[in-house]
Amino acid sequence: MHSAALAGFAEGATAYNSKNYTVALREIEPLAKAGNTDAEHLLGLMYYMGRGVPQDYKQALSWHRRAAQKGKADAQYVVGAMYYTGNAVIQDHKQAVVWFRKAAEQGHADAQQVLGLMYRYHIGGMPQDNVIAYMLWNLAAANGSANAAEQRAAVMRNMTQEQIEEGQSLSASWKRGTPLPRASRTGGG
Repeated sequence: MHSAALAGFAEGATAYNSKNYTVALREIEPLAKAGNTDAEHLLGLMYYMGRGVPQDYKQALSWHRRAAQKGKADAQYVVGAMYYTGNAVIQDHKQAVVWFRKAAEQGHADAQQVLGLMYRYHIGGMPQDNVIAYMLWNLAAANGSANAAEQRAAVMRNMTQEQIEEGQSLSASWKRGTPLPRASRTGGG
């Protein structure tokens, strides 16, 4: 069953990437209903984008939340984004932070970048902390986020040398899969 499920997911993902959404849905939906995390996430994307199914943000959130609760970083990021924007749910920046943090702690560059913004601009109950924002943008930039690299460069202009050094130290010592610091020693604003 397990290898058949993997083959079905691979076929479904290939069909999705080839824009053959009918085949993708036929392969992915049964796997998602059976609890396959990757299939839950992909089905969530299909509902979010309206590909192969009518666009339905509530269904998208439901499928993404299932995958997110099992630890799928991409799904955690989407759930965070939906709470951040109030898409299919009542806007709740504090819930967005919870989901973005889960994804960021797995090394998800987009989640790190957005969480950095939330620290920089004191959103969702985050303390205003340029050092933590710098650290997150440093990590996201190392994972290929050009946007985070730009934000890191911009925030550096408002930081002391001691704050930059703390941000560098925090990002160098952090390990994927471990909690991110919630505040810095020098960066509160």
